Amino acid sequence: MNIGLVAHDAKKKLMQNLCIAYQGILSKNELFATGTTGRLVEEASDLTVHKYLSGHLGGTQQLGAQIEHNDIDLVIFLRDPLTAKSHEPDVNSIVRLCDAHNIPLATNLATAELLIKSLDRGDLEWREMYK
Repeated sequence: MNIGLVAHDAKKKLMQNLCIAYQGILSKNELFATGTTGRLVEEASDLTVHKYLSGHLGGTQQLGAQIEHNDIDLVIFLRDPLTAKSHEPDVNSIVRLCDAHNIPLATNLATAELLIKSLDRGDLEWREMYK
């Protein structure tokens, strides 16, 4: 499965910890992330991450293009809902694209853990047929 990872600045440490905690499951999949998030995840874990540009430099659009082409099966987007982002339209486009293309999306730690555990159980294998 192809998993997209995005984290706002205030949530990057949380993303690192999530990836460390679920390294065994995530290592069996292909990971794609915006630049800084991907670098930080690689530094904190033993995971290999395909890195796009940083989110505000176009990485969010790159991930969005992969979602539009049905090349991403799951997105974990740890958002900071309390701080306005200058590139907010790009951020919201990921949520919109996941909804439009039926891509499971987690925007907080609780949902991210549920989706990762579902992935491990094989509950997301329907994505293979969907492609």
